[in-house]
Amino acid sequence: MAKSILIVDDAQFMRTMLSKLVQEEGYEVVGEAVNGEDAVEKYKEFNPDLVTMDITMPEMDGIEAMEHIKEFDPEADIIVCSAMGQKPMVVDALEAGAKDFIVKPIKPEKVKEALNNILG
Repeated sequence: MAKSILIVDDAQFMRTMLSKLVQEEGYEVVGEAVNGEDAVEKYKEFNPDLVTMDITMPEMDGIEAMEHIKEFDPEADIIVCSAMGQKPMVVDALEAGAKDFIVKPIKPEKVKEALNNILG
């Protein structure tokens, strides 16, 4: 059975691109979320094996969403995909529980490497 992924990004084109990459690696996209609140709700609903998380989003940002997801499931695997690649943001994301940090614009090979390192 394929490992399941929840994709969280407020940009439709980014969700579409990540979804395609994830499926090319043989993983199943169980859901997409458009902001942090949506991410927390869908994580609880689908219980995915991994989450790709944007940081800058309306309603609730990715850091706060990760904190809520980690409260619900301390073992949650989360990869941050963000244009906010400055060191303090990377440190905040890793402290909030991210397993990896991919800077946008994303490179397909970097996403595939991160997925396989965590789920493979």
